Amino acid sequence: MKKFTQLALVSSLAISANAMAMQAMDDASLSASTGQDGINIGIGISKIEIEKLLIHDNDGLTSTALGGTSTAGAIVIKGTGVAGTANEKNGIVIGANTASLLASHNLADLQIDSDAGTSAKGGAFINIAAQVSGLDIHIGEIGVAASGDSTATGIRRGATENYNKILTGLNIKTGVMDANVQLGATPQGAMIKLNTTMQGGLEISDLGIVDSSGGGQIWLGKIQVADASGTDLSISNKISVKPTGLSILNDGTTATDIYVQAIALGAKPTATLGARGTATAGSIGDVEIQGLQTYYMDSATTMAKGSVITISGR
Repeated sequence: MKKFTQLALVSSLAISANAMAMQAMDDASLSASTGQDGINIGIGISKIEIEKLLIHDNDGLTSTALGGTSTAGAIVIKGTGVAGTANEKNGIVIGANTASLLASHNLADLQIDSDAGTSAKGGAFINIAAQVSGLDIHIGEIGVAASGDSTATGIRRGATENYNKILTGLNIKTGVMDANVQLGATPQGAMIKLNTTMQGGLEISDLGIVDSSGGGQIWLGKIQVADASGTDLSISNKISVKPTGLSILNDGTTATDIYVQAIALGAKPTATLGARGTATAGSIGDVEIQGLQTYYMDSATTMAKGSVITISGR
């Protein structure tokens, strides 16, 4: 799951219908495609702001034993209201990680080709090769509320009543990544294949998990994820849409190192987060995990390195 979080964010950004500006690819990017048919697209977006994101659960929770009322609720991502922060007014702000950019300085470069394929592999398909720049992502306050009136006029439904904050927000920093998408037949074995290395690894910072009933929070100053004994993060995922839902197979065999800096229980420390190993007022210390490896059952009797996650509706 740790490797899927950032991939889901990058994938949703790359296919966003939110006014994609386009610009010509630079000479370095075009040189790799010289003499080939197909379509090259350079997505030149330097920043994206989303005021509020809402995910509505239209039938709510049906179990009255667990407090359910079968009333629609919504997960809400909105601005924190904290002056001077990236998420003061917007729930999601996505910008470029200037330390890890494509040579074109585009958000993403796409190369699109169609191929006749073979009957043995299921026939014709469209192949989309994507290179994505490193991203600096700020996610604002995350909470849950009662969904607005679904019959209200206008496109906005909203969610404001009975609101409770769950997460204070977080920052995510990624590196350059590659992905390959196939539509139609999928001779690569999945609709989306990620077999790449994220430069500089994955970094998540300033994450606070809120207990609304108690008023406190669990705060994590910074989470860094990379290959064991390395600085980059290897990614090997196959994403498919099956009748049972969205299947995410992580078939990577590389173990992972995780460092969680400055864990605080009760309240976010007021002191600025320093370097690893430095005392942070209110923190109980750091946690380091070396060589984490997961396994999944690839048959009834055998295990393979990696993981399988299935996501579906109810």
